Amino acid sequence: EQAVTLLTLFCCSCRSFLSPMDRFTVEVISQTPNPQQTIYAAMHQDNAEGFVAHERETWPSEAQAGDVVIKNLLKGGRGHFGPLEHPQIVLNVGWFPHSTMQQIRTHRVGLSFDVQSFRYTGSRILDVVMGKREVDEVFYLRPVGAYSDRQGKKYDYTAAERQRDLDWCLQACHRYQEKIEAGFAEEHARGLIPFDVRQHWVVSANPRSLMHLLDLRWKADAQLEALKMSEAIWPHNEAWVPAIAAWYEENRLKKARLAP
Repeated sequence: EQAVTLLTLFCCSCRSFLSPMDRFTVEVISQTPNPQQTIYAAMHQDNAEGFVAHERETWPSEAQAGDVVIKNLLKGGRGHFGPLEHPQIVLNVGWFPHSTMQQIRTHRVGLSFDVQSFRYTGSRILDVVMGKREVDEVFYLRPVGAYSDRQGKKYDYTAAERQRDLDWCLQACHRYQEKIEAGFAEEHARGLIPFDVRQHWVVSANPRSLMHLLDLRWKADAQLEALKMSEAIWPHNEAWVPAIAAWYEENRLKKARLAP
């Protein structure tokens, strides 16, 4: 599903219409330094007589290594992606709905995940009941706006309808609290939590697996929240592997090609 317009993006001065997407966050935890040199070394070892780690003084610079990688591995449809699997970047993804995590976790090739569990992190649900957190902080509902389904049928998600959904989430929090106070285990009570509760997760990826992910989740017909997650990931990828990111942007970005 894809939003046609997002009216709330233009109404940020009014708190009741604040876009829930403004909570979406992606931050870098760690990353391989000099990733383009790392890819170069892996590529070079494929056909080098010597032990490439002992030849560091002859390696191209990080920027030059990126150009060499593009020329020898990617340019002209060569598609030799294997050496791109060596560097790793670890991202912390936050405040996205559970449904987005499920979409992303489907693509496990080259990706590794640790996802917030609602067996151990249900206190946020109780915080809503006690007024310590707003419903919108714990549960994701799409912004008010005009939408269409996958068949092109248009519909409006009104402020009144969204408020009804917020009220329903609050009721679910109260029911969750009742279960916990009655002695139910957290993994039992969490079955009552609305599906799109917000979750945080850690994901590690390499340049190849990031291309795979973005090919599938940053195309025009991807779901809105996956698009927003891809947008949030992209600046980190650009800063980390600039030459490869520039090649990807020119040749693959939003073109819905088969993932490498």
